[in-house]
Amino acid sequence: MNITVKDLLDAGVHFGHQLKRWNPKSKPYVYDNRHGISIIDLEKTYDLLEKAAAAVEDVVSSGKQILLVGTKRQAQEPVRELAGATSMPFCVNRWMGGCLTNHETVATSLAKYKKFLKMEDDGSLDKLPGKEGAAIKRQMSRMKRNFEGMLNLKGIPGALFVIDSHNEAIAIAEANRLKIPVIALVDSNSDPSLINHPIPGNDDSTKSIRIIVDVILEAIQAGNSKRVEAPTRRKDITPVTHEPDFIDQEDEPEVTLPEGYEEKDFDDRRPRVEETAQVEASTGVKTPSDPKDEKSPVTEEASKTEEVSKEENNNKKDS
Repeated sequence: MNITVKDLLDAGVHFGHQLKRWNPKSKPYVYDNRHGISIIDLEKTYDLLEKAAAAVEDVVSSGKQILLVGTKRQAQEPVRELAGATSMPFCVNRWMGGCLTNHETVATSLAKYKKFLKMEDDGSLDKLPGKEGAAIKRQMSRMKRNFEGMLNLKGIPGALFVIDSHNEAIAIAEANRLKIPVIALVDSNSDPSLINHPIPGNDDSTKSIRIIVDVILEAIQAGNSKRVEAPTRRKDITPVTHEPDFIDQEDEPEVTLPEGYEEKDFDDRRPRVEETAQVEASTGVKTPSDPKDEKSPVTEEASKTEEVSKEENNNKKDS
């Protein structure tokens, strides 16, 4: 963080509520009570703010959204600025009951609002009959008030950042029911036990709210820089396997055979010529020759021997 405890002191973060509005569960974070006002311990505020910023950074770096909630007058403008700088969804007008626990219905209303906005942009809304168009415009004005800042909300958010947990009790109750982590600025009139990452501090001063918002802004930006987008797979693209270079048929070396031999003479499935000759010499029985091997060297020698023997027999007969 780029702030110090002195910066928190200068911003008035240490001022709490009056003693008559004090919540006993906030006692661990109260330093003293002076002139009827609770004084918040800024050392603890600084430590918890640092932990809250780390939690925000982790949520954003994982690719999830943080819903920013601040409906009180002092928090509306800082929350809008934070949302504009980080492109996060926000709620500054009124928290709609069931926005998280009944998100399917809210998502349907958001889709309807987006449809009306599209009709307004392309001019089809003006082409409707006057009565129907006026009814849609009245509905759009109501939707704009309720859904401001939530058009880019993608499902259930990864966490909630709340200004004044006492004022946003319904939002925190819904988040706790869905086990969504909550980071909140908690004053002395609030219950910090309901918050996952409480930040004790003054939630009524715009200056105090802004210094906390600046730290959260820094954490969100740091989380965005660490975010790694998952690679998208396209179904219309098939992976290409690359064969090794030595399988390429064009690069095979040419093999020249000796004279009188052919490729079929080196077939491993057939008996070797030498083995055949040895078998014939030992047994005296000639192995039946394959008609396909008429041009082999063994077949040629056998045919020459037969011709010579025939000529000798003919000569003996003539004599």
